Amino acid sequence: MVDVATAPSLLPTLDNARTLELDKKHVLHSWSAQNAINPPPVTEASGVRMTVDGTSYIDFTSQLVNVNIGYQHPKLVAAIQEQAGRLMTVSPAMANDMRSEAARVIAEVAPDGMNMVFFTNGGAEANENAIRMARLHTGRHKVLAAYRSYHGATHGAITLTGEPRRFGSEPGIPGVVHFFGPYLYRSPFHAATEAEEGDRALQHLREVMVAEGTDKIAAIILETIVGTNGILMPPDGYLRGVRELCDEFGILLIADEVMAGFARTGEWFAINHWDVVPDLISFAKGVNSGYVPLGGVILSDAVAGSFMDTAYPGGLTYSGHPLACASAVASVSIMKEEAIVEHARDLGERVIGPKLRELAQAHRSVGEVRGIGVFWALELVTDPDARTPLTADQMNQVAAACKGAGMWPFIAGNRVHIVPPCVITEEEFAEGVRALAAGLAVADGFVAGS
Repeated sequence: MVDVATAPSLLPTLDNARTLELDKKHVLHSWSAQNAINPPPVTEASGVRMTVDGTSYIDFTSQLVNVNIGYQHPKLVAAIQEQAGRLMTVSPAMANDMRSEAARVIAEVAPDGMNMVFFTNGGAEANENAIRMARLHTGRHKVLAAYRSYHGATHGAITLTGEPRRFGSEPGIPGVVHFFGPYLYRSPFHAATEAEEGDRALQHLREVMVAEGTDKIAAIILETIVGTNGILMPPDGYLRGVRELCDEFGILLIADEVMAGFARTGEWFAINHWDVVPDLISFAKGVNSGYVPLGGVILSDAVAGSFMDTAYPGGLTYSGHPLACASAVASVSIMKEEAIVEHARDLGERVIGPKLRELAQAHRSVGEVRGIGVFWALELVTDPDARTPLTADQMNQVAAACKGAGMWPFIAGNRVHIVPPCVITEEEFAEGVRALAAGLAVADGFVAGS
């Protein structure tokens, strides 16, 4: 084993000015016009706090809703360092102890009947491979995905994505058809109740399936709980109804759990809340809190059976990378030892939900509160009756007020998403909520008649 501690460091130490200088000159940032952005330099982080340009903030973003066990968890850092000393890399064509163990522990927390894992480098690649597996298993071509969704930025995943970020990459891959999922607050079905919204959304989905040819559809992919597009909770019975439609027509159900999986909702996978078993699960983010790039697809035994005697025509150089897999093994162990799944569930029910609903009562700008576990959103409006969203400029002012009070917020459209690391304590959450209230006070100033 390599003694990492005695190896000379080859890493320079850059101050923030030099970091930003080199960033501006050499780094092309995603989703951005480069001259319009000034990326904030993050120099250190621990637990639920990060230091940005010299100022410490409580982090209500978990970066991209992925730092589920918090920053710099000492046990996970130690596991990565240990694996780095053992073996850094190996071809996916060979067996490796950490890859084998990572697949085992992930399958162990997956729903019954899902025992095989295909590893990727992240969530987009997971979704790419999930739809490829579905097409090969069924011999069909079409894939249905929701309009309010984000499934990644690779060519196939961005086609699956329903929201406007796909526009710049069109035309995408053939065979993808979008449909409307349930969203009672802005119902496309003119529903008045959650039950009505769920029923009408299922009827709409059935009509889309029939119109597209049920015998042509390989899979439906959906975020179990829609993430970046609003943290939209499916009405009770909706996912069960989707499962039944899939079973009726021989269509596979792919649950995109990239954002919602691994403790975020107070379950290992969000779909467990509704006792529905999909055919494929895509995962990433929380599986190891993003410490090393890792994602994957969990296959049902039936789908995996398609590739026992017939080759699966796909692969990645870094599929099941030992360093990434070791981090997943350690992360799942930490979640079990520290009861992080249970903590997220309890905190959501007992602290986060009640506190956010209390804030909604105190601030006219909050149109709706929704969420579960440590996965929540406040929808902000300038007219509670018309449900008029705050503008981008107004949301920037809300964000600035939160930051000024010591909390870094996750802003998506007219919403503030409440998605801190799942290990956040009640005291830390209370501190963040005080800063959030400062932002909502700014939002209240935009409400008609204020």
